[in-house]
Amino acid sequence: MDLLFPLLIVALLVPLFLNARRQKKVLAKTTEMQESLKVGDEIVTTAGLYARIVLVEDDTIDLEIADGIITTWSRAVVREVLPDGSEFDDTDFETDTANLETNASSGPSLNKTDVGGPDETVEQTSKRLEKE
Repeated sequence: MDLLFPLLIVALLVPLFLNARRQKKVLAKTTEMQESLKVGDEIVTTAGLYARIVLVEDDTIDLEIADGIITTWSRAVVREVLPDGSEFDDTDFETDTANLETNASSGPSLNKTDVGGPDETVEQTSKRLEKE
């Protein structure tokens, strides 16, 4: 019974120690990745933005998010560097849009229906709603 309390303390401290070590490793890996950023890298930010690096400074990077659109971000927002050749492909989006247009008649309609006249007053609207 005398060893129960010290064993309980050790059982609680060991997972905390292991978790702290794992967090340090992850933080070191992320910091190393953020320090190794170079112009031309394609990255993903913590907000989910896919972009290409066009300028690297001490604490900031300039990202090209579309042709000719450049924004300045902190280095800390970089979540991952994408592998070479993984540039976003617009053709997938175009085919998805074409599929949506062909299947438009099979889904519910998003067109608004005119429920009241353009000159309907508040009183007329409330009366119409009471009837319905």
